[in-house]
Amino acid sequence: MAISPTQFAVTTKQSANWAEAKQRVLAAYRNWIRAAPEIQTMYSVPHPVSAIRSRIRQEFERHRYVNKLPVVDVLLLQSNADYQETMNFWRQTNHVMSYFKEENFRGEKRLPSNFLAGFLEGRN
Repeated sequence: MAISPTQFAVTTKQSANWAEAKQRVLAAYRNWIRAAPEIQTMYSVPHPVSAIRSRIRQEFERHRYVNKLPVVDVLLLQSNADYQETMNFWRQTNHVMSYFKEENFRGEKRLPSNFLAGFLEGRN
């Protein structure tokens, strides 16, 4: 857990070119990957560290083909803010578990899609 709230804070910057943006993305990715065991411990995630790292990789791969530098900068800003919130324990366990929807103990379909489906299922 963080000693001070600003320990994981990163100054907002604009990337001058694609090489700098790539370095910043790799640094953010490494921070997340290194933090996976601590995230598992802090939030009592019932998945192995490898599954957490795999999910982190999926989130970074989702934005792999972004081809505008300002968009990459905004994504880095959001990633750094999420990292700071996660490592400072400013999130709750359900926020972290929302990244594991298919493995989540409740699942995506915990509620019926509409009233009639719920009625026919027998739920109140």
